Amino acid sequence: MGAFVISKRFNDEYKFVFTSRKGKVIFTSLSYELKFECEEEIEKFKGGIESAKFLKFKSSGGKYFFKLVFNDNHFATSRKYTTELLLQKGIKEIVTYGSRSEILDFSVDDFVFED
Repeated sequence: MGAFVISKRFNDEYKFVFTSRKGKVIFTSLSYELKFECEEEIEKFKGGIESAKFLKFKSSGGKYFFKLVFNDNHFATSRKYTTELLLQKGIKEIVTYGSRSEILDFSVDDFVFED
């Protein structure tokens, strides 16, 4: 089963990624100022995943990707895929496992560093 992984960006904002069962990133969210905003957005998404829309694109370099639209807002952008079939598999992973995936928090706030 996949997982939502929360982490901190270099600019101190938060983001989350959805990873596949094999640990590969499928999509990356937009930035959020506070960690609880990530948690809330993930829970909303998990509860309403059937209303998500996947807009498919092909980059100028020939790679495939999608933008995830949820509640009429741009929610996340996928990684680049070499084929349209792999892109479709990434979408299927989200639809199949997204609503029951766990949330992992790897933001720096939770780690204690000792000298």
